[in-house]
Amino acid sequence: MSQLILVLDFGGQYKELIASAVRGLSVCSEIMPGDVTIDEVKQISPIGIILTGGPNSVYLPESLRCDPEIFRLGIPILGICYGMQMMCNMLGGEVSGGGTGEYGRVSVTPANPSLKPFKALMSHRDSVVRLPEGFIATAHTDSCIASCEDPVKKLYGVQFHPESKHTNGGQEIIRSFLYDACSAVGDYQLENYIDTQVRQIRETVGENNVLLALSGGVDSSVCAALLSKAIPRQTTCVFVDHGFMRLDEGDEIERVFSSRKLQFIRVNAQKRFLAKLKGVKDPETKRKNIGEEFVRVFEEEATKLGSIPFLAQGTIYPDVVESGGKHGATIKSHHNVGGLPDSLAFSEIIEPLSGLFKDEVRTLGRKLGLPKTLVTRQPFPGPGLAVRVMGEVSKNKLETLRKADAILREEINKSRNKPDQYFAVLTDTRSVGVKGDDRTYDQVIAIRAVTTEDFMTCEYTPIPHRFLRHISSRITNEIPTISRVVYDITSKPPATVEWE
Repeated sequence: MSQLILVLDFGGQYKELIASAVRGLSVCSEIMPGDVTIDEVKQISPIGIILTGGPNSVYLPESLRCDPEIFRLGIPILGICYGMQMMCNMLGGEVSGGGTGEYGRVSVTPANPSLKPFKALMSHRDSVVRLPEGFIATAHTDSCIASCEDPVKKLYGVQFHPESKHTNGGQEIIRSFLYDACSAVGDYQLENYIDTQVRQIRETVGENNVLLALSGGVDSSVCAALLSKAIPRQTTCVFVDHGFMRLDEGDEIERVFSSRKLQFIRVNAQKRFLAKLKGVKDPETKRKNIGEEFVRVFEEEATKLGSIPFLAQGTIYPDVVESGGKHGATIKSHHNVGGLPDSLAFSEIIEPLSGLFKDEVRTLGRKLGLPKTLVTRQPFPGPGLAVRVMGEVSKNKLETLRKADAILREEINKSRNKPDQYFAVLTDTRSVGVKGDDRTYDQVIAIRAVTTEDFMTCEYTPIPHRFLRHISSRITNEIPTISRVVYDITSKPPATVEWE
């Protein structure tokens, strides 16, 4: 069994970045709630603990705290942001909320004069104003103690976020904690994951059959590939094609999985999904209607196939963490998966990816032989293009958006420096234009392209104007019903990545 770093979550938005950064340095990590008991921690037996950030003030009575016995375990602990403040507060230091706070990239000056100042991502209003006995300050900013440590007890704290790429040298800080403080050996290797899961799936399923709800996204596609390796003749994939995929994506999914040694069923349900959206303009109602109809279609197909005891799901570790569910187990018997009702007649759920982060899932997909176009697929909303068509959805609007989105992706894929996510939106706006000698009053396409590390925040990508002009020219020339193309230059916040 691999060595483990335990990440205790106090509500910080970067908890998954922390755990993923640890795994990226070849050390296994697991996220658990910040108020986990000392007995649970001892049972896991981590080689070190990281305390995450959080939105609260540690000096308030209702604020979440860890079990104080954790600091007496004798293992290295790293507190990040709220984690540092909580550790200092619980061990006799003082935290104050009277300052102006620091947000964004801030210059940090190490106490060691041989080390140069560096930029780090800060996001705090409270600050440690007095350190506990035995602690020393190891860096500061103009406003606060930026890092501290008790080298005897191997307790460390940083007010900034080393897990973010906005912190210069952040990975080296985490590496130093893992390998210098915790004496990690780097025994976490993703290469072993496939063999382990194949063995566990076979032991769990035996001679029974498994039904996988295949959405066509990265997670369910990798799950399908893993099942086809473990139990190829016992797996049935049901792909509910709601008609809201991008150009040719449904055909690509069918081409990839119908060639594998498993039963693949594509349910063409475009008409019934469109019917559910007739007259619907509100985006939340769209999502709800699409989700409910997916369940109905899947129920019908499951009934046709008869008694299948196992349902497979492409749940990944962030899904488990966000739901407050189990911690890393592969099989669980009772779970409401992806909106599927408990009444579906399955005795157990198989989730072979539930211990992995998204980047690890993509790596696994490549190792399982999935095409790059599927493995590197950009984040795509569950309702698909239905929430990239503003207002009421129709077949004609979907076809228009598919063409525009395909042109955008084709052109950007030719460039070397690609945004992290890019797509087209069919706005609910018409605009006056001129084509030939005729006045037009046609639809407006918006282009969205963003640069981000974690999709929690993002900046718009400054695509060169000449390139945007070329894309606009192609869209307006090749799609007769489009008279204007605009570029969205809003960051998140205040906007979101998606328009709906």
